[in-house]
Amino acid sequence: MTVNTADLEALLDLQDHDTRIDQDLHRKAHLPERSQLAELNAARAQETTARSAVAALQDVVAVRQAEAERELKATEDRALQVNKRLYGGTVSASRELQAMANDVEGLRRRASELEDRVLGLMEEREPLDKQLAQHDAHLAELSERAGELSLALEAAEADVDASLSLLQGQRQEAAQGISPELLATYERLRQHLGGVAVARLTGGRCDGCHLTLPAMELDRIRHEAAGSLEHCDQCGRILVISGT
Repeated sequence: MTVNTADLEALLDLQDHDTRIDQDLHRKAHLPERSQLAELNAARAQETTARSAVAALQDVVAVRQAEAERELKATEDRALQVNKRLYGGTVSASRELQAMANDVEGLRRRASELEDRVLGLMEEREPLDKQLAQHDAHLAELSERAGELSLALEAAEADVDASLSLLQGQRQEAAQGISPELLATYERLRQHLGGVAVARLTGGRCDGCHLTLPAMELDRIRHEAAGSLEHCDQCGRILVISGT
């Protein structure tokens, strides 16, 4: 492949645009708002897990409380019915009256036990209710902050995208004057050399890998025919040599 100084300088200009584009892409991928939002979402997930654990405990206590309250109401209703029969005048046999009185007394004792159980379960549930309220408040705060960060991230991405759009337009113009064969070689090397395919040879050193070429290699390059495409024997990048 034959090249001239203008070809190689155009290639360096293209490399400059590609490097700036790569930098913007890296900046977009590593915006501080992105990592902050990821951390915040992780905190929200952790808070949601903690809330779910408390809610599960609360559900167990709530079920037990509801069962005790239903049994208490049924016991009180039964006691009321028996008490009405006891004093309603429809029963006169003393043995049956005594049995009903004993039944009422037993139902009242059971109701008292159930009331104590309900109160105990209410006391057991109270701190769980408070914990849930705290988790809900914290989740609401985290969600609000996540919304703010999402907007900030969108704005930061839009700023980078605007820069990328400008650079990509300039890059397209820079590539127009480069031969398809040289451009293909450049693109292939970029894929294998971390995005940098062309570098200047300055004082015997490649500006791409920052290594000094051996004396024999430098002497060979100096005696190559004009227009030859040279590569760094250390990293393989295309070399731009003053006076080429």
